[in-house]
Amino acid sequence: MTRYLFLVLFLLSQPVAAHFEGDTPPPHCSLNYQDGSQVQDWQAMKGQVIYIDFWASWCPPCVKSFPFMNQLSQDFKERGLQVIGVNLDEKRAEAEAFLNQYPPDFTVVFDLDKQCAKDFNVIAMPSTYIIDKKGFVRHIHRGFRPNETETMRELIDALLNETI
Repeated sequence: MTRYLFLVLFLLSQPVAAHFEGDTPPPHCSLNYQDGSQVQDWQAMKGQVIYIDFWASWCPPCVKSFPFMNQLSQDFKERGLQVIGVNLDEKRAEAEAFLNQYPPDFTVVFDLDKQCAKDFNVIAMPSTYIIDKKGFVRHIHRGFRPNETETMRELIDALLNETI
């Protein structure tokens, strides 16, 4: 019975991942920069690889992911990588305190009503979505594990080398 339940849950989870990965653009979101202005549509960033990371100040793996995202931004920005951290904290002050303690070298935006996280089907934190130059979600990664950073770097490098 346990195996059957596992199989059913596994099969039910597949269409969601398939829906986003590889053949569709990311959902349109209404996000705000720190100054309150609205973020442009993801499609306006076509031609660049976008690393979108959903995070919160209370998430221990998110703390560990910030140095990695800073390094990604430093290493690949000149080649067209945009790293965007999407904050999901309930209170903006908590996010601001976190950012003061762990300053980002990348763009941080706020999903104030959590609608973007819902549209992306964020079920764990951090959750990362990598968008290719054509504007399609090419990779989804849940959590942060330092032993997987080299694989992520290789994936980003390969996407940056693709032609449109």
